[in-house]
Amino acid sequence: MGRLFGTDGVRGLANDSLSPELALRLAGAAAQVLGTEVRSGRRKVAVVGRDPRASGEMLEAAVTAGLTAAGMDVLPVGVLPTPAVAYLTALHDASLGVMISASHNPMPDNGIKIFAAGGHKLDDAVEDRIEAVAGAGDFARPTGAGIGRVLAAPGSRHPGFDMPEFSLEGTHERYIEHLVEVTGRDLNGLTVVVDCAHGAASEVGPAAYREAGAQVIAINAEPDGLNINDGVGSTHMEQVQRAVREHGADLGLAHDGDADRCLAVDAAGELVDGDAIMAILALGMHEAGTLAENTLVATVMSNLGLHIAMRDAGITVRTTGVGDRYVLEELRSGGFTLGGEQSGHVVFPRFGTTGDGVLTGLQLMARMAATGKPLAELANVVQKVPQVLVNVSVTDKAAATEAAEVRAAVQEAERVLGESGRILLRPSGTEQLVRVMVEATDPAQAEEIAADIAKRVAAVQITTVVSAGPRGSR
Repeated sequence: MGRLFGTDGVRGLANDSLSPELALRLAGAAAQVLGTEVRSGRRKVAVVGRDPRASGEMLEAAVTAGLTAAGMDVLPVGVLPTPAVAYLTALHDASLGVMISASHNPMPDNGIKIFAAGGHKLDDAVEDRIEAVAGAGDFARPTGAGIGRVLAAPGSRHPGFDMPEFSLEGTHERYIEHLVEVTGRDLNGLTVVVDCAHGAASEVGPAAYREAGAQVIAINAEPDGLNINDGVGSTHMEQVQRAVREHGADLGLAHDGDADRCLAVDAAGELVDGDAIMAILALGMHEAGTLAENTLVATVMSNLGLHIAMRDAGITVRTTGVGDRYVLEELRSGGFTLGGEQSGHVVFPRFGTTGDGVLTGLQLMARMAATGKPLAELANVVQKVPQVLVNVSVTDKAAATEAAEVRAAVQEAERVLGESGRILLRPSGTEQLVRVMVEATDPAQAEEIAADIAKRVAAVQITTVVSAGPRGSR
């Protein structure tokens, strides 16, 4: 069995590979590994939220059982975006937070994301410790008064528990107030269509945009537990593109199931992806003097056009591996103030500890309001370089990417492209594939180079398979 944690928590088919039993063990293990000692009579607390998919109800019950069985009190915040759970974990000085969501995955899947104190994502070492305890199933289980409580009503308060009165309504409002406060600009005059993906942002997303002054047209904001991400949201932009044109809106925004990402469309319905959003925000922060070290953090999948635009503006781009957790690590280690992914995860470390789709939408509209420019004009700063992606099936990803002949071909192609192109050879993190990505100002050249390198990867694969045959085979 492989590693339980992926790039963003534990995911699987709900009630199958992600069972209530596994959820209970993970929660209990997280409580044991992350739970701090009681200080001044204050008990250990975990914030627990979820997206609206049907299996979330079942898994929330299992997670709550695991946490309370390990002696940790639970603050259930209901259906809220992932970044809201992270924010509330920090706000309430909780020992940990748990978000039950499979993000943009289809409804039958679900996932468990765990945050440490302060709302921070876990590093590999901590995940490994939780996985080891969960695998052994031997987390400590107190009895009597040591069992955790669900803090959903005043009657479940403990003597000495010093948290202010808690309610789901108040929690939602605090998150919305936080978003609007850090936006710091009246969005009056802007009309926005918001595709909520029938997900976690269905209530708080439109509410936050309205509170900031925008006129909001919400679509796909009626979750029934079964319709999350079903042909809607940030992985299916067609509906928001059409709605923006039909309503004559200034822009459209689309979130995924747990609302930690945001993609946009301009008034003509043209896509504005994460690269363009990051460029727009980076330029605004650069002008305001709030872009630390004049540096933007992005992943290796960001288009060369973003790098060119930032270089022309005097902004450095630091690149990381694919996954917002690696962006977060780079932001924290370097003290930078903006980072994200092409897929729409954008992180503002001054205001939150993870990608926040609703905050991204607010910041994007604030930039439009500040400049008086339409989104299409702002997004035009990034001129995308044509990109070709070829997936090569392999059995040994390391051998295919590290072969001398493949590396030699990549180096020669990089010499030919110079600064007008880029090559990325990346083993897939989830499939037996090597991804060959080539960007070049000449599309035909990009196609030719990608095909040549892919052929060389495939040739190494054939050699590897033949040499791995049984002894004496011919």
